[in-house]
Amino acid sequence: MEYNHLEIEKKWQKYWTDNHIYKTDMRDFSRPKYYALSMFSYPSGANLHVGHISNYTPTDIMARFKRMQGYNVLHPTGFDAFGLPAEQYAIKTGNHPETFTRKNIETFTEQLKMCGYSYDYDNAIATCDPEYYRWTQWIFTNLYKDGLAKYKGMPVSYCEELGTVLANDEIIDGKSEIGGFPVVRKLLNQWVIDIPKYAEKLLNGLDGLDWPESTKEMQRNWIGKSEGVEVEICTNVGVKFKIFTTCIETIYGITFFVLAPESEIIDKLKPYITNIDEVEEYQRETERKSEFERKEMNNGKTGVELKGVYAINPVNNNKVRIFAGDFVIANYGTGALMSVPAHDQRDYDFARVHNIDMIEVISGGNINEKAYEKLEYLANNSKLVNSEEFSGLTVKEAKKLITEKVVQMGIAETKVNYRLRDWIFARQRYWGEPVPVVHMEDGTILPLKDSELPLVLPKLSDYKSKNGIAPLENAQEWVNVEIDGKRGKRETSTMPGSAGSSWYFLRFIDPFNDKEFADYELLSHWMPVDLYIGGPEHTVGHLLYSRMWNRYLHEKGYAPTEEPFKKLVHQGMILGANGIKMGKRYPEYAIDPRETIKEYGADALRLAISFMGPVSVTKTWNLTAVPSARKFIERVYRLYTDENRIKDEENKNLETIYNQTVKKVTEDYENLSFNTAIAQIMTFVNCVYKENIFPKKYAEGLILMLAPITPHIAEEVWQNLLGHNSSVCVASFPTYDKTKLESNISFVEIPVQVNGKLKNVIKADKNLGDNGIINLEILMNIVNNDEKIKIALENKEIVKTIYVPNKMLNIVVK
Repeated sequence: MEYNHLEIEKKWQKYWTDNHIYKTDMRDFSRPKYYALSMFSYPSGANLHVGHISNYTPTDIMARFKRMQGYNVLHPTGFDAFGLPAEQYAIKTGNHPETFTRKNIETFTEQLKMCGYSYDYDNAIATCDPEYYRWTQWIFTNLYKDGLAKYKGMPVSYCEELGTVLANDEIIDGKSEIGGFPVVRKLLNQWVIDIPKYAEKLLNGLDGLDWPESTKEMQRNWIGKSEGVEVEICTNVGVKFKIFTTCIETIYGITFFVLAPESEIIDKLKPYITNIDEVEEYQRETERKSEFERKEMNNGKTGVELKGVYAINPVNNNKVRIFAGDFVIANYGTGALMSVPAHDQRDYDFARVHNIDMIEVISGGNINEKAYEKLEYLANNSKLVNSEEFSGLTVKEAKKLITEKVVQMGIAETKVNYRLRDWIFARQRYWGEPVPVVHMEDGTILPLKDSELPLVLPKLSDYKSKNGIAPLENAQEWVNVEIDGKRGKRETSTMPGSAGSSWYFLRFIDPFNDKEFADYELLSHWMPVDLYIGGPEHTVGHLLYSRMWNRYLHEKGYAPTEEPFKKLVHQGMILGANGIKMGKRYPEYAIDPRETIKEYGADALRLAISFMGPVSVTKTWNLTAVPSARKFIERVYRLYTDENRIKDEENKNLETIYNQTVKKVTEDYENLSFNTAIAQIMTFVNCVYKENIFPKKYAEGLILMLAPITPHIAEEVWQNLLGHNSSVCVASFPTYDKTKLESNISFVEIPVQVNGKLKNVIKADKNLGDNGIINLEILMNIVNNDEKIKIALENKEIVKTIYVPNKMLNIVVK
């Protein structure tokens, strides 16, 4: 009997929808809960791509697996529906962004259904729904009342072509992610969230999370905690400024200070600067540069001296030159740096370019060649020189005593600084959540009352920002208001896309509550999210913002847990191969899953993606992967259409391998090792084909094990061929008999070389292959999970493989 995937998959997708198979009883507290979540999808004009499949499939497998284990599973979906792409499309076509977005959500939903994902689509949410962003606005007004949402002037990354401020994750190599337009620094009045106030809590909270260590380390570095000394510096004209240093032991070696070109300090010094034209031209040049260009591209060598003014080193009264340098950013720390070129390589390079003296204050290096830096002098236990009474002391001794001296002088204090900056929370664009405040004529800012929410976005025909003026300025009837007889104007910037996505995981638990953002009893039961899967590009954006909002809501008594995501997994990227050219930023776009599903079926695509390798590992797309997966599905299907094979009888020959398979598949699912689970299932299927009798108990167990990965064929077999009246989705996952695990499997040992050098000997079950011969695809799947070989192949390009079946494998790399 032929397996007709088009007919079968469509039939069961309708059955699951009509029978509300995936509806979660949120108040069923009698069963253990499992909350599985993929990162919010953005419903762009592009179709579902393989990157989405690699994100959503693992979460769906786990949701299905846990349902079958008896858990009450929450596996929701929704749409991060506000954003710049929709607005840009509206500008180009004249269509309203809401119309465009709603259409995309419909299309995207249909494509998700094609893949067989087990979502309750009736509970889907979109951030552009007023009933959703009502609560985003409510959270904002609370933040404002608590002093965490602030309105202030600050330098921002601004795209003239798009007419809006951009966040760091919207900028690639100094250009806008959308359109690739130049990004410059600009001083604007902005709404910001004071996320730095949560820096220490966010740092400490990482310790207890089951997250990739690399992700936690990136957040630690982004938060950037440093303990040091803040010192007040005087100038010859009376203007003072402060510097922060973690290397107070080098203070006697200061030979210049560097100020951010946009710093207020320079404005105060301008009346005394004799080369003011040169300085102002440098400031204008800096304005035209993005933060990326300033920090990453110039190596800290450009600058201009502020002639006519100088600073005074407070510990020795030396006169010190002052420069403006664009590698210093005004809202990083104090916007001013002390520079010790003898002991910092960036300062060293700057000093060489600008002919600045160097003073060696820690012995042991050769400053004629390069700076003798902190890591070196600490490792060598070096001592101070040219540092007055502190000369001859070790760095550790001197750091303590010099700190005490400057503190006692009344010019310094010990301080903990964080690299983490304010979260810029305003965009000069139309398609976003309106900021629920009114700017009154007397300068006060009034947040809207809870009863006035949601503040709904007005309809506009022109969505383009012009000269930094937000599109909402055109909606004059909406903008101008009167409160208690006083006139005011609504905020015309909108919230960033990160607003709605910073708390959606909470709303999913109670999506239609119109009394509060979510019921606390439900939140207490369902939070935190048990499994969260998404790309690593969100490490210092969405993941950090979500943690901050969740902590804030927890402190206010609205959210039950400090941290929102218990376990985090990043899905690996899928790269092109065999001549397929992938896009620069999203290489998976070149593969159209709809065509693949049409030709081979959703189950084949899900199986192929799952079999390609571990969830978090980057994989190379193989043109034969889906056809091979389809062949395996057909092979499984034939087992169940062979009426003479499945019987209510025992078969001792399958007893051990069946129980071993159930044990391994169960453990592999728990560890998200779907590829090795599939390999074990393949082993079992090979064994079954060698037998005349396939016990019905084992036949049911096999299809139940496949159900999380290939739900359509599983449902077809379970109901139509095995005669069950209820869905396979809610059937019990098989269990194994511990007394029947003794191995009767024969293995072959295959040496694996990299460029001719032996790296490991792989053991492969002969039952995996045809007639005991292990094919290359199966072997490479095993090899890709071997730690020794993975290390040998790390960051290397595979040129070819030389395989002698069951004897030897040599992987040739560049």
